[in-house]
Amino acid sequence: MQSIAIVILGIIGMMFGWFVYSKFIASRIFKLDDSFVTPAHTEQDGVDFVPTNKVVLWGHHFTSVAGAAPIVGPAIAVYWGWVPAVLWVVFGTILFAGVHDMGALWASSRHKGKSMGALSESVIGKRSRSLFMIVIFLVLLMVNAVFGVVIANSFVSQPNAVFPAWMAIAVALVIGQLLKRNFALVPLCLVGIAVLYASVYFGSYIPISLPETMFGLADKANWIIILFVYAAIASLLPVWMLLQPRDFINGMQLLVGLFLLYGAVFFSLPDITAPAFNTQTAIDSPSLIPLLFVTIACGAVSGFHGIVASGTSSKQLDKETDARFVGYLGAIGEGSLALITIVAVSGVAFAASPEEWHEVYSHLGAGSVGAFITGGANLIQQGWGLPVDFSSTILAVMVVLFAGTTMDSGVRLQRYIIQEWGDIYAINLLKNGVVATLLAVGCCLLLAFGAGGASGSGGMIIWPLFGSTNQILASLTLLVISVMLIKLGRPAKYTLIPMVFVLVMAFFAGLIKLKEYYLAENYLLVFLDAVVLVVSVLVMLEAFSVVSKLKKDEKRESLESEG
Repeated sequence: MQSIAIVILGIIGMMFGWFVYSKFIASRIFKLDDSFVTPAHTEQDGVDFVPTNKVVLWGHHFTSVAGAAPIVGPAIAVYWGWVPAVLWVVFGTILFAGVHDMGALWASSRHKGKSMGALSESVIGKRSRSLFMIVIFLVLLMVNAVFGVVIANSFVSQPNAVFPAWMAIAVALVIGQLLKRNFALVPLCLVGIAVLYASVYFGSYIPISLPETMFGLADKANWIIILFVYAAIASLLPVWMLLQPRDFINGMQLLVGLFLLYGAVFFSLPDITAPAFNTQTAIDSPSLIPLLFVTIACGAVSGFHGIVASGTSSKQLDKETDARFVGYLGAIGEGSLALITIVAVSGVAFAASPEEWHEVYSHLGAGSVGAFITGGANLIQQGWGLPVDFSSTILAVMVVLFAGTTMDSGVRLQRYIIQEWGDIYAINLLKNGVVATLLAVGCCLLLAFGAGGASGSGGMIIWPLFGSTNQILASLTLLVISVMLIKLGRPAKYTLIPMVFVLVMAFFAGLIKLKEYYLAENYLLVFLDAVVLVVSVLVMLEAFSVVSKLKKDEKRESLESEG
């Protein structure tokens, strides 16, 4: 019965964020203007810069930023208790993530669709631009290399998910062509969802597996290579052809998944077996503060969102006012997924008793995607009466499709970063889309197989850095937005306060991890963690210098006018 209270209070909070807070930020702080001509129109090229219906763009943005992170983070963070996890997801979504994502869209659209790293030059300075882009590239490298492993693992462990995952691509290609020919969006959406779920059903009877060994590599490694070949091709296709329709269909199937999960809570009214605050944590467990705030990123606030918002979404923004719908509502979608994940791994659908729950959550990191699929499938079975195997396949496909869309967008974003470096440093070769894509995929595969050997799991080696690095990136994005607001003479406290909070938590989490890596003699992570921490400090100092100069100029102008 406790679960229904969590869900209702969470929904009320997010409705307040959408109907009240986001309107205030959009109209009074960012001052979104329909008359402003967005880069999707001024830079239109039919490939990356394409004016897009806000509903379709919401689907792209939402599924690109979601990935598996709003599932994995909350499913792990429940280890400290469901109360802190729920509070951070709800308040993080309302006050942090929505403002961060909408602000990144607004800032990028006001700077010709540049990424946050590139536009930081005109907002803060040249030195900050170079430092910022290092952090962005590192985060993208982590995400792409690791999500390749996540999807490959899912294909190996859940062969029933392979057919519907690839079928979704075929459906998206057809829908993209039909939308280009002005077919109605709603009927196409309904047909696409129907075909997708039919493929989920047939996938249960058509498991697809690669040979255990092929070309001297294991099946997982071969899947990783196949996925990166696909991602390279997808990143070069016009966004209307595959990226937009695929992400939109995935967004719609997520809504179906959320409907099933939330509906199951209302129908079955499950009790919570997880503790509100876990007092039985392992002796060597890290503290709730600051680790909670880097464990749950997507679903509260995430720097990766700023990369997507300023990398792909801003290039497709038809009207500037659409930034609220795409950015803030996208954050609410993620928060909703994170909230129901917490319920799924905290209730009787996952563990019948507190003792059983503690057996699973014996240490930090014990719960993850597997816990969500198990708890969610049982919850759907209890609420709707659907078979557990079918429900498990639905949720597994949802995770795979999310990870796949994030990987698609991630490789495209890496290509943008490399092309921006070509513009910045006048290297014409890097401006070429094919060359930039090959370099992006090459870096990911080099990390995957160079550091991980024949398994292709090299991305996992640096993945522990993602939490703190990603949140430091979120704080840097909020910093750029804040400096823009200060330069425009607008209130910046609505972005500065979240920025300071996230930076402090992420920085101290990075220091804790730095000590942990040093004691474990993992000097690669020590080096990379130290680089990220130093870069963040330097960017902050550069920004404070700019703000200080602005304040001095204002004071001088005020004195001169009075004199």
